[in-house]
Amino acid sequence: MILQPFSLATVRTALGDGWQLAAATRRTSVAYALIFTVGGALIGGGLLASGLTPLLIAAAGAFMLLGPVFLAGFYGIAAAHEAGAAGGAAAVLGGFRRAAPALWVLALVCALLFMIFITDAAILYSYMIGGAPVWLAELPADPRAVGRFLLWGGVSGLFIAFLLFAVSAFAVPLLCERRAGLVGAIVTSVRLVFANFWPAMLWALLLAATIISSCLLLPLLPLTLPWLAYAGRALYRQALPAD
Repeated sequence: MILQPFSLATVRTALGDGWQLAAATRRTSVAYALIFTVGGALIGGGLLASGLTPLLIAAAGAFMLLGPVFLAGFYGIAAAHEAGAAGGAAAVLGGFRRAAPALWVLALVCALLFMIFITDAAILYSYMIGGAPVWLAELPADPRAVGRFLLWGGVSGLFIAFLLFAVSAFAVPLLCERRAGLVGAIVTSVRLVFANFWPAMLWALLLAATIISSCLLLPLLPLTLPWLAYAGRALYRQALPAD
C-alpha cells in the first residue's frame, strides 16, 4: 500500500470534490444525514428541558467520537453513485454490508472513548456547576462557572478526540473498502496523520469546528455532514491511492 503525502492544497481540493459529490447525491445524502439531525434534536431538546444547557456543547463534541463509524453509509452512497446505481436506503445499507467486520470492533473503541468523555464531562459539570438547573435564558448568570466547565471539558476531550482522529481518520475508509485488516488499518492511519501532521491537524480542526457548529445549529447538519464525509473520502483516496 502506497502512502502519499498530502498538503493544505490537497485538503482544499478534497473539500471541493466532497461538495460536488454531496451535490450529486443530495437527496439520499441529506435523507441519511437527517437521521443524525433528528437524534441531535432529541438529545438537545432533552438537555434544554432538563436545565443542562451547558452540556449542549459537550454533547455536540461527543458526536465527533461516534461519527466515524457511520461514514460507511456515506461510502455506500458514493459507491452507488460511481457505479451508476440507484441511491436510497439500499445504497446506505450496502455501504455497511461491504465494510469489513473489523469496522464494528472500531465502533466499540469509539463507543468506549465516547463513554470516557461523557463520564468526564458529567463529573466536571457536577463539580463546577452543580446540580441546580441552568436554563438557556439564565446562562449568562454565572459565566465564570460555565466558562470553566467548557474550558476544562474541552481540555479533557481534546486528547480523546486527537487519539480517535489519529486512529480512525484513514482506518475507517480502509475498512469500508476492505483494503486492510483492523491492525493494519489503524497503523496506516496513525502513520499518515503523523507523517502529515499539520495538514492533518487543519483537517481535524475543520471537521470539529464545522460539525460542532452544525450540531448547535441543527438545520446545517444535513448539508455539512455529507460534504465533510465525502471530502474525507476524497482526501483518503489522495493519500492512499488504489494499487
